[in-house]
Amino acid sequence: MKTIKDQVVYSFSKENQPVVHVNSGDTVVFETRDCFDNQIQHEEQGIDVLDWDHINPVTGPVYVEGAQPGDILQVKIDKIQLEEYGVLACVPDNGVLGRDVKQGQVKRVRIKDRMVHFNDHISFPCNPMIGVIGVAPAEGEIPCGEPGSHGGNMDNKTITEGAILYLPVYHEGALFALGDVHGAMGDGEIMVSGLEIPAKVTVTLSVLKGETIENPRLENDFFYYTIASHENIEEAIYMATSDMAKLLMRKLNMPFNEVGMLLSAAGNLQFCQVVDPKRTVRMEISKSILK
Repeated sequence: MKTIKDQVVYSFSKENQPVVHVNSGDTVVFETRDCFDNQIQHEEQGIDVLDWDHINPVTGPVYVEGAQPGDILQVKIDKIQLEEYGVLACVPDNGVLGRDVKQGQVKRVRIKDRMVHFNDHISFPCNPMIGVIGVAPAEGEIPCGEPGSHGGNMDNKTITEGAILYLPVYHEGALFALGDVHGAMGDGEIMVSGLEIPAKVTVTLSVLKGETIENPRLENDFFYYTIASHENIEEAIYMATSDMAKLLMRKLNMPFNEVGMLLSAAGNLQFCQVVDPKRTVRMEISKSILK
């Protein structure tokens, strides 16, 4: 098992040099920084001192032997181990409520016994999840703060322990990387940040041949998801829903109209994040229906 630490990039690109080569089926440990590049160590620092050129670092990238354009990279999320403290932030003019934020603020929060201790009176269960995870995009260089068909900053709270993420491969080796782990995050991430926290993430990477996908997909023990990102949230909604409809048509051998009515009755359209320039949504279907 290989461990990667202190080797980060701030964008996804085919030009990024891999820090390690692994075989399909290998397990890799990624030691990640928080989305602020671990710049905030106490609340008195404030948000104004941040170097915004060093935001959303991802650890990697990893070259997966045998991965070729048109393949699928399967990412099994085996374990997410969180540090003890994370940070939350609000930034003027950022997020759903950004217009009402008069002054930026940083809040340092402790996790103990898998509970987030927000203050002396409010605690709630943590939900360790990976905010930024992806491969080199088909073209150009995409900042780690932006989502897309390559994955990236999807901020999807279902990307957690036990889940399996599927990513389209655009370049040899895939060039996979991850970071921006959250101790907890609500759907939408309405104030721009979840509970941003350093972590150690263990994943198993496998190359799948014979099928292609246009956008990320995810499954866990109970549900299957199609995921899409777009500047226009209505287009993201259409992309995720259309991907799920095509999936069901193939797996259930049903015509389009029947699948559409099934999704309308039993599918769940959910927001991942609505704060980045590209919004991300997911469509959920129960595995009991797929069976």
